[in-house]
Amino acid sequence: MLQYFLGQSPRWFKYTIISFLVLNVIFYFTLGPTITAWIFIGEFIFTLAMALSCYPMQSGGLLAIEIILLNLTTPHNAYHEVEANLEVVLLLVFMVAGIYFMKPLLMYIFSKVFTKIKSKIFLSFLFVFLAAFLSAFLDALTVTAVLISVTVGFYGVYHKIHSGASDYDQSGVLDKKELSGETLEEFRSFLRSLIMHGVVGTAIGGVCTLVGEPQNLLIGEKMGWDFMEFFLKMVPVTMPVVFFGLLTPLILERFKIFGYGAKLPEVARTIIENYTKEADETRTSKETFGLIVQGVAAVLLIISLALHLAPVGIIGLGIIIFQTAFMGIIEEHQLGRAFEEALPFTGLLVIFFVIVAMIHDQHLFSPIINWALSLEASQQPAMFYVANGVLSMISDNVFVATVYIGEVKQVYDAGGLTLEQFEDLAIAINTGTNLPSVATPNGQAAFLFLLTSTLAPLINLSYGKMVKMAFPYTIVLGTVGLLAVIYLL
Repeated sequence: MLQYFLGQSPRWFKYTIISFLVLNVIFYFTLGPTITAWIFIGEFIFTLAMALSCYPMQSGGLLAIEIILLNLTTPHNAYHEVEANLEVVLLLVFMVAGIYFMKPLLMYIFSKVFTKIKSKIFLSFLFVFLAAFLSAFLDALTVTAVLISVTVGFYGVYHKIHSGASDYDQSGVLDKKELSGETLEEFRSFLRSLIMHGVVGTAIGGVCTLVGEPQNLLIGEKMGWDFMEFFLKMVPVTMPVVFFGLLTPLILERFKIFGYGAKLPEVARTIIENYTKEADETRTSKETFGLIVQGVAAVLLIISLALHLAPVGIIGLGIIIFQTAFMGIIEEHQLGRAFEEALPFTGLLVIFFVIVAMIHDQHLFSPIINWALSLEASQQPAMFYVANGVLSMISDNVFVATVYIGEVKQVYDAGGLTLEQFEDLAIAINTGTNLPSVATPNGQAAFLFLLTSTLAPLINLSYGKMVKMAFPYTIVLGTVGLLAVIYLL
């Protein structure tokens, strides 16, 4: 049984999960539900950290089942959390599949960008800026799905050349020899740094607007703010954050620190350049027509998301229908491949909602909220920002924002806050949940999606590496946000 339990994961990891499951029962009866719930959170974060050894749906899922069996939450409450986040679930199921069918177009555009822009500093800045700009009007998960698709596609080109018998740079040495060893590691490091710049960019842009992140919509709804009003209310905090956030990649790449600075190896650039040139010359009329259909779909996607014509997942389904109908992809097994990437993560997200339901049912965050509200009015925004930031690093930032804005609204309705104080706290909650949460993959759904994607093992992106590479951004975004809340609000 031990041989098959959790498959190929290390033996010590199997023993650790079994010991968790046994000890949790003892903790529940000796230490009580509240402390046991905090222990469960620590264990779940551990399963996420081991994502490259064992996909967290199994190890984390066993913990989630035990949480329900110990009655730390109920299936009904877990379902309620899923219900509240149905839009995110639909987004993962349909939008990621919709972008799968756009891969040829994305590869066509980005292979030109990757090979033509020689400056890694400018390329990194471009990734952060574009991700931030798109996330302000679309949403972070969709932008992350695009980034993952592009990077997987680009790695696929490298792997295809690496495993073939070609000589695209006409050096007299087979490409697979030139692209092995140090060149391969440098290439992985190059892709790692770009994807991390991009995914942090989604947080920088996402904090600014009403539609950037799910919690922004929730806070805007509670406050009665429209798109422009939300944007202007956030400006004192978000604009300094955007400025310093865009400055950070330039410093990281210039000084090659925290795992950044790797360039696209010159030999790889030449080989990939010649490969894409050959691909352009041999492209069939069917493939060219496919690119046109994908281009039209991309325009429709951007317009639909920017104008919010429908929930994101429904727009994604529409994009799937449009592309497959006009490209002639009508067989079930062809469609099935598009859903393979996102469904395991969707399952993991539902498990995550069980953890969130437990946090809610056990009132784990209530003491922190009560303490922050007991402070003087002038200190409250800064303390709310810090408390939201720390809790968002270990829990889901959307959940933290939901709990905090709900509690604060109750106090305001009871006459405990003035409108100005209420607005300042809402701004602190929004920025506090959006900015410091980049510290860990469990803070933001986009980061967790990246960690558990097919891309992570290809480029050796582990939980530890993500935390290390996000660290400078956490310090910059978190500190600038906090100073802005203290001095500019």
